[in-house]
Formats: sequence, structure tokens, C-alpha cells
Amino acid sequence: MEKQQVLVLGAGYAGLMAALRLAPHTRVTLVDPSTAFTERVRLHERAATGRPDITHPLDALARRAGIAHVAARATRIDPAARQVTTDDGRRLPYDRLVYALGSRTPDPGERAYTPETAAELHKRLLDGPGELTVVGGGLTGIELAAEIAESQHAWKVRLITGDEVGTGLSAKGRAHVRSTLTGLGVRIEEGRRVAGPEDIDTDAVVWATAMTANTALAEAAGITLDPSGGISVDGALRSVSHPEIYAVGDAAAMTTPAAGHLRMACATALPAGSHAASSIIAETRGRQPEPLRFRFVVQCVSLGRRDGLIQLVRADDSPRERVLRGGLAARTKERVVRSTVSMLRLAARRPGAVPLIPGMS
Repeated sequence: MEKQQVLVLGAGYAGLMAALRLAPHTRVTLVDPSTAFTERVRLHERAATGRPDITHPLDALARRAGIAHVAARATRIDPAARQVTTDDGRRLPYDRLVYALGSRTPDPGERAYTPETAAELHKRLLDGPGELTVVGGGLTGIELAAEIAESQHAWKVRLITGDEVGTGLSAKGRAHVRSTLTGLGVRIEEGRRVAGPEDIDTDAVVWATAMTANTALAEAAGITLDPSGGISVDGALRSVSHPEIYAVGDAAAMTTPAAGHLRMACATALPAGSHAASSIIAETRGRQPEPLRFRFVVQCVSLGRRDGLIQLVRADDSPRERVLRGGLAARTKERVVRSTVSMLRLAARRPGAVPLIPGMS
């Protein structure tokens, strides 16, 4: 039987994992304009220090696995024809489509940087000194503020949030984040809401508010979205309106019985990408795919290079009181981050071994 053609849109954590796992079983084409995989969970490090080694050539992973990489941007999905058009004029057919276009920080305008513009932000920091204001008290904003304050001593760093810093953490976790940030010289302003960068008197602004799913392409194609803006999927991660299309990672509104709604994170993207591949493989073998099983265990936060927080959580991501703090937490976070790349390299070498890892399927 001829192998099915699978198109994977997006080479982030979820898309790349899905492509690598599918490679031995289907003909895989990976569509992404970049020639490299970027460790998005390290963008705060690039912003603060210019760290160069957070990107990895796609060819080193994709070509070895037999994946065709189209270095272009998808501009249109035609579900009726099962075809994707790219910005260089190609029309790519598919039997199955994996939508893994991730998420983005809402555009704050020209006056602010975002985590996605980490390289440009680092260049601005080198032109300092001055005051930098991070807007957003979630984990991304916390990591950015800590990393920049630790490494860029010429800059004064301020963190503004409409709520309190680290709302998803336990009381112990929030207390450690606050004490570490203030110890690094970060001025924290909680309960302050700003409409945009123009409302802040500062030399540079980093907009680190909640991310938005990149689903405009899906919406234009008539693929059903849920109220959060993510693609509505069933337990096997198939689109509820177009079951030949799978959605994974930040672009998908994924839920499991144990965890409920899955937040946007590398921790959910890798298992989702692997599970979508398992579902497609099952379909090609005439079997019904199994639903995704996932439960949260921890949240990992870096607070500079020498401090961190490991927050233990329940299956639904709600915080337990128990936390791990300090240097041991920082080293644990570093091992977790390194393991993501190791897992992708394992998928390139031995894709069948990935479902044997706890938490993967």
C-alpha cells in the first residue's frame, strides 16, 4: 500500500515531533519558512545575553529522518481539495494535515519588543543603559525580568502586571519569585493595567502578556475554532470539523480528562505532537486512534542562571504548596530544557522509542 502524504505546518516543538514520529510510516513534508528549530523556552536567555546556541539546523533532524522540508510559509489551506498553498507559489497536496503553527504574543506596536524579537531586544540592551519595563507577570515575564536584571547590570528593570506576579503559583512559589526578583533589583508593580507601550514612561518595553493561537489560516479555511481561538479537536487531536486535519500544540484547544484544558507550553506541545503521530499511524493501519492522556506534574521557572523554582502541581495544573527553590531548581530546569532537544533527537534516530517515555504516547 502506498504511504499516505502528511503535511506538517510548523516546525516548533509539536510540529517537529509529529513529523519525526511519522517519518517511518508516511511521506512527510514539513512546511516552515525557517531553516532552524528554535528553543522557544530559551528566548529569555537570548534576549538577556544573546545566547546563540538555541537554534538547531532543521536539516540535521529532518533530512536524516527522510522528511522533505519546504522552506516557505503556508498562506492558504483548501480542505476540499486537501491542498496547501505557500508564499512561493507551491501547491502541496495532503492526505492528512498536521496544523502546528503555534502561538504569538499579541502585537504591541512598534515601540515594544516581545519574546519573539529576543535578538532585537538584546541589541537594544547593548545600546543601554536605561530603564526596561516588562509587561506581564506570568512565567514568561518573570523569566525575562530575572534574566535581564541578572545579566544587564546597567539597566534598571521593572515588571508591571495587572494581577499579582505568578498567579498560577502557590503562596510559597509567589513569595520566592518576588524575593528573587527584588533581590536582583527588579521593581514590581502589581495591580496595574496598561493599554499599550505608550502608557509607560520607560526607555524600552518588553510585551510579555498572554499568547494568542496562530489560527488565522485555519479560520480562513473554515476550520472550527473554540472560544479561546484554538482549533477545536477531539481526544485524538483531530479537528472536529475536518477530521483529516490534526491540530497540536499552542494552536489547538486541547483537553484531557485529568488535566482539563492544556495550557500553551513546551510541556504540552511535545506529547501532543507525538500523540497526533500515533493517531495518524493507527488510522493508516485501520485502527481507531486512542484519546490523548496527559496530566500536569510541575511548572519549571528559571530566575536567572543561578536560581529557579520548581512548582509541584496537581493533574489539572493547580499548584500544590510544595516547591523546590534556589540553585537546585535552576539546575533541574536546565535539565528539563535540555531534555526537550534530546527527545527530538531521539525521535529522529529511533521514533518508535518516543511513546515509551513516561508522559508520551
